[in-house]
Amino acid sequence: MELLYGRNAVLEALRANRRKLGRLLVADGIKEGESMQAINAVARERRIQVAKVQRGELDKRTAGANHQGIALECGPYPYVEVDDIIELARERGEQPLILIFDHLQDPQNIGTLMRTAEIVGAHGIIFPDRRSASITPAVINASAGAVEHLYVAQITNISQTIKHLQDYNIWVAGVEDDERAVDFDRANLRGALALVIGAEGPGLARLTRERCDLLLRLPMRGKVASLNAATAGSIILYHAWRVRAQ
Repeated sequence: MELLYGRNAVLEALRANRRKLGRLLVADGIKEGESMQAINAVARERRIQVAKVQRGELDKRTAGANHQGIALECGPYPYVEVDDIIELARERGEQPLILIFDHLQDPQNIGTLMRTAEIVGAHGIIFPDRRSASITPAVINASAGAVEHLYVAQITNISQTIKHLQDYNIWVAGVEDDERAVDFDRANLRGALALVIGAEGPGLARLTRERCDLLLRLPMRGKVASLNAATAGSIILYHAWRVRAQ
């Protein structure tokens, strides 16, 4: 069993109901606000056992994370296959909108991107099963629980997966500050699209970059070298959603 923590993460896991749910652990003396009322309401609906515990026990079990006085025991994250993501888009009658992480490792960046992906209605996330962060409680907390509502696929080879998506006529665009890249707002992002975000620091791997149909960049004016992966990816993902909606 995993232990999710934080009010948003716990609430969205209960709402999504995609995992096997265990006990809801609530620290003694926790204040009853709107978020706790919502959690308790869904917990009653799901018939979840609620256990009162000492705050120190939660501190220990979450390794000192900011658990906000609440945690949820649950089964492992329900990963899907890449074709499930494509099928979800077909069921919705929409052009696929997919996010690919090229060995992104920082849980905060991953969580931020997943939160943006869920907000804009992306059909799924794809990332490799090696040299990349998995869906941990830290990632779930950083995403404010958004990942509980997303389709996420773990794959073994990004290059082969990109080719697989291209066989479905999905345009694959890498986010990279490269001389061959075009400004993101000048590219046509209205069709089936997979957006690739590179690792913090090195960016896209060479083979990934070569497989992409095009590269996108954010024009910059200031003295800082570049935006971080989460910020750049979120801006382009949100822009893609807006132009597709038009």
